[in-house]
Amino acid sequence: MKPESDESPDTPGLAWTTPAPALYAVAAGAVILAGAAVLSNDNAGRLLIGLAALGLLALAVLGFRQRPRVSILPGADPRLVVRNLTGPTEYAPEQIVRARIVGYRRLGRKMPMLEIDVREAGGAEHLLIFGRWDLGTHPEDVFDALLANGLATR
Repeated sequence: MKPESDESPDTPGLAWTTPAPALYAVAAGAVILAGAAVLSNDNAGRLLIGLAALGLLALAVLGFRQRPRVSILPGADPRLVVRNLTGPTEYAPEQIVRARIVGYRRLGRKMPMLEIDVREAGGAEHLLIFGRWDLGTHPEDVFDALLANGLATR
């Protein structure tokens, strides 16, 4: 799958995010569950279905708010940009302590995840973990782009 370049027209192919159709499907599921909650005759069922609808809606809003999730600003001084709820955060190559692909067991299968250890300006370290849902592509593709732009080492 080709990486998306939402909100980064100057860096085509260097931005990765959750696919928009997947987020639209999650939002549609939230609307359907909200309708089911309204039509439910059981109060306990109405509460549980309503909570599920709110959870899906929150997931969709979170996914749209964080687009693009990970992007690379190439050049003489490349930067890794990670977007979260509070906005984008840029990391210089010297702030990236380690980047690697790690396999986690999920639902009986080994799923690859991109782990990036970063050091903030104050010295605090953070572990950023991205899966296929976050990136919209295989995490190894993003890792290869990090290597090609000098933001990670093998």
